[in-house]
Amino acid sequence: MSKHYDMFVIGGGSGGVAHGRRAAEYGAKVAVAEYGALGGTCVNVGCVPKKIMWHAADHAHHFEHAADYGFDVEVKGHDWAGLKTRRDAYVKRLNGIYEDLLDKSNVDYISGHARFIDAHTVAIGDTEYTADRFAIATGGRPSVPQIPGAELGITSDDFFELESRPQRVLVAGSGYISVELTGVFNGLGSDVGLLLRKDSVVRSFDAMLGAELMTAMRKDGVRITTRVIPESLEKTDDGLVLRAVDGRDFGPVDAVLWAIGRDPNTKGLQLENTGVTTDKWGFIPTDDFQQTNVEHIFALGDVTGRPALTPVAIAAGRRLADRLYGGMEGRHLDYKLIPTVIFSHPPMGTVGMTEDAAREEYGEAVKVYNSGFTSMYYSLGEKKQRSAMKLVTVGEEEKIVGCHVIGDGADEMMQGFAVAIRMGATKSDFDDTVAIHPTSSEELVTMR
Repeated sequence: MSKHYDMFVIGGGSGGVAHGRRAAEYGAKVAVAEYGALGGTCVNVGCVPKKIMWHAADHAHHFEHAADYGFDVEVKGHDWAGLKTRRDAYVKRLNGIYEDLLDKSNVDYISGHARFIDAHTVAIGDTEYTADRFAIATGGRPSVPQIPGAELGITSDDFFELESRPQRVLVAGSGYISVELTGVFNGLGSDVGLLLRKDSVVRSFDAMLGAELMTAMRKDGVRITTRVIPESLEKTDDGLVLRAVDGRDFGPVDAVLWAIGRDPNTKGLQLENTGVTTDKWGFIPTDDFQQTNVEHIFALGDVTGRPALTPVAIAAGRRLADRLYGGMEGRHLDYKLIPTVIFSHPPMGTVGMTEDAAREEYGEAVKVYNSGFTSMYYSLGEKKQRSAMKLVTVGEEEKIVGCHVIGDGADEMMQGFAVAIRMGATKSDFDDTVAIHPTSSEELVTMR
């Protein structure tokens, strides 16, 4: 006899766990099924271990400037394997915390791969479960190009399995994962080449951010090559060699990292047994209320093709539970004005519209403010790192519709400014705010 639930969540990542716990708080009988480690991409092969590696590389950058402040520092090397051991132990502890949270919320945790038998039944192994509603939160996985030898490369998932740091590295990709892992490799001492299919990095962000980051990366020693379309990857006696379709060869290197995008984890769910439709890439389209084309089946997080950000999945999951079980009619996540940070070196933060998008929608009503400077941190040394900021405003009242920052501290300053912009702040609101001096963030309230 199968066990019945009010809500059955497929996927134990941040979004699925957040939804399941919130639904259970309202009294729903909930199960969360996960075939991998609890916490999903973020905890296991994303945000958490990535940020630890970013901190490691950031330490290396600070060591470069220690002498400027009177310190006699000698760096004798970096213990990648030791860092991995401590990092993995921290992640494992988080896995346990996630399981404890489900238990304390009276959510049944089921370990295994769920597949749909029909629109109201899933099976895990030989056991079947039925539910009134389902939430699919299975996330995504790294894409790998369909070219000869692609299996010789590694993905961002594999990056966290590396027991030692490869000395010679090629990174293929232009998005946030590629620039973040390039920065880690480079900061910790690898010789890194970054290969772009087009002419810039992070092209979905404001063009200023991509241009500034490329300048900074090149200054740090990263070799960036544009207009590279991989054709094959080959193993030679000297290392891996990547060949482009135009005949150029790159390598030999010790590792090639594919960071060309992410695919949805929908294979194996047997969605064909439910009537749930997917797009041509396998993502599950939903309406504003996370509902699929099947009334009682919902989807949230990366598997929907919406912004692949942990807080987005969490927010969508909690709001869905609020609406379904908390009596909050109409409750849903507004996907506009979502702030995000790229943990590159230097980091960048952004919220709202790019300048190009604003001009396309509002035309001549757009006014843009820019600032570029070197922060006080670099005042005593020869090696400088530029910061840059942009505010995009619209209309006579100069309502701020976009804020873009790159430079030290961008990751921490963006959250507060995102609140202000979501509340409808104008340029005059920023102007009337007393600056905190001396900081980089004060530039955002002193632009002219």
